[in-house]
Amino acid sequence: MFKNKPAQNAGQIDTLIGSQVVIRGDLQFSGGLYIEGRIIGKVIAEEGQPAILTLSEHGSIEGEVRAPVVVINGQLHGDVHATDRVELAAKARVRGNVHYQVVEMTAGAQLTGRLIHADAAEAVAWPGAEAMVDAHAVVG
Repeated sequence: MFKNKPAQNAGQIDTLIGSQVVIRGDLQFSGGLYIEGRIIGKVIAEEGQPAILTLSEHGSIEGEVRAPVVVINGQLHGDVHATDRVELAAKARVRGNVHYQVVEMTAGAQLTGRLIHADAAEAVAWPGAEAMVDAHAVVG
């Protein structure tokens, strides 16, 4: 009867971390994770699983984030690694580097850090690329 698991809906929430919750430690998840509370630690999606992390306007994360899709509308202090897409909503306040494949940034969002496209990160892995990047940094 149930041969295939249904596809993950874009807005589906499997786990909610409420506004009164504080988590100290790393969190691993899959599916839809919606954060209204505070997390002090890494938030990492399970490898190879569909996952969407949404940080609400009143939520905060102090630590690294790794997920295919990351939607931020709260405060995040740490690097973001999104293998698919990052959305920075109007109330997003990010301190850290954002590694992305596709990025969407709404007016009002604030980023203190660098936007790093996935192809640019791969370019550094080429032999001699560090010298090219350093020379560009010195010249630019």
